Amino acid sequence: MTGTRDLPFPAAPAPEPRRLVLVTGMSGAGMSVALKALEDLGYESVDNLRLSLVPALVEQGEASRRPLAIVIDSRTRDFSADAFIDHIEALTAHPDLEVRLLFLDCGDEVLQRRFTETRRRHPLAVDRPVPDGIQRERALLNPLRERADVTVDTTHLSIHDLRRLLAGHFALDAQPALQVFITSFSFRLGLPREADLVFDVRFLTNPHWDPELRPMSGLDEPVAARVAGDPDFPAFFRNLTDLLRPLLPRYNQEGKSYLTIAVGCTGGRHRSVYVAERLAAWLRDLGVKVGLTHRDLERSGPRPG
Repeated sequence: MTGTRDLPFPAAPAPEPRRLVLVTGMSGAGMSVALKALEDLGYESVDNLRLSLVPALVEQGEASRRPLAIVIDSRTRDFSADAFIDHIEALTAHPDLEVRLLFLDCGDEVLQRRFTETRRRHPLAVDRPVPDGIQRERALLNPLRERADVTVDTTHLSIHDLRRLLAGHFALDAQPALQVFITSFSFRLGLPREADLVFDVRFLTNPHWDPELRPMSGLDEPVAARVAGDPDFPAFFRNLTDLLRPLLPRYNQEGKSYLTIAVGCTGGRHRSVYVAERLAAWLRDLGVKVGLTHRDLERSGPRPG
């Protein structure tokens, strides 16, 4: 047994950093839904925690190393954007933590409607009109929005789409392969703020001007045939896929886990819906995990699409 003291022993692999997601954003933008979605993904969740208690909570969980999601927003008694950023920087410097800041945003009109419909008081406008509270909160939170690692605008998102987006960004068992989310949309109703890439297909033949096709959508075969029959469509779609093919592995190499591609037309009903469907099918044939939604299809009606 001589010489056993000199045998090299392999060092134990270092544990992966513990995941910590800090959630903030505009009141009414869906923070409760986001926290529940993260909890369903396997995170321990804590709502409305005071900033001063964050370090102690993180230290208490070191033994279990369970991923942690914390909502900290303007309801918190000692809330301050500057203090919040200071805490984020301190936590980020900890080698055993992987810290990400999620900011949930939403359009002012939609926020006001949500508060009106639920008859809730805005936390920053207890004795004032809701719009005053929204503007005050937006100014207060702007530094955090600029600092966020992930920003999600929920103005036009369903609860299902929000949960799917969060799963793409924060799933604990996510594979290293890039996940892609495709949405069609109407330019009349605004750009999807969460989009990484936006493609405008308003140059294609518009089925809206055919009375028989107008009530249909890009999901219907007659509309699909009309759009695909545009003389410029084959070259356009070939160029689009030629553009995306080399980009996807590069995004993956850079560590981007989720890519949102938006395809827009005038009404979000015909051309963009068909192109989004074709693009999703092409990506699936490549083995890419794809989510697909048509943001404005149900709202568009028989408008120019």
